[in-house]
Amino acid sequence: MSKSNFRNGLYNMNAAYPKSNANVMGNVNVNKHNGNHNNKELSSNSNNSNTNNENTGGNSAMDKRFKTLPASETLPRNEVLGGYIFVCNNDTMQEDLKRQLFGLPPRYRDSVRAITPGLPLFLYNYTTHQLHGIFEAASFGGSNIDPTAWEDKKCKGESRFPAQVRIRVRNLCKALEEDAFRPVLHHYDGPKFRLELSVPETLDLLDLCEQAGRQ
Repeated sequence: MSKSNFRNGLYNMNAAYPKSNANVMGNVNVNKHNGNHNNKELSSNSNNSNTNNENTGGNSAMDKRFKTLPASETLPRNEVLGGYIFVCNNDTMQEDLKRQLFGLPPRYRDSVRAITPGLPLFLYNYTTHQLHGIFEAASFGGSNIDPTAWEDKKCKGESRFPAQVRIRVRNLCKALEEDAFRPVLHHYDGPKFRLELSVPETLDLLDLCEQAGRQ
């Protein structure tokens, strides 16, 4: 897909599905990996329910256990969500791809719900410090789409990374090294980068992937 065609499709898509600004709730303790990146190996100390919180009953009580991302980690409200970066390591990457499912810790639930089918996605492996793509959302972002994925051994029926979306491969390109993709991303607190991508950031990453060539 060309950059111009993608740009047109992206704006049309997000005109129908704008980025959610809903507020979420409550408290959860999630530790960042070495303080360097938002990543999957963040541990949640919340007591998770066995019920998928897509059910209508009891949503407010359940949601109060989680808090939304701080403003530094989210797009400004007037910006359209152009893409999303999910995070893995060498241990979880193969499960991500085998299940065709990406996931993040509980505090990303509200953010991931803004993902719509067709949205460009990327996968950052913090073990190798490489960015993989190009993927796209095959579903709307949700919560516990597959609760058996990365299952919490202390709480059966609940994933450790419940902010989930089903994915498919758009084009499998050669992995991007950090010095190639970091300059186009929004950073905060030093080396950390925002997982929500603006349209310009997404287009720049797509260009970099195309330049890297097919895997």
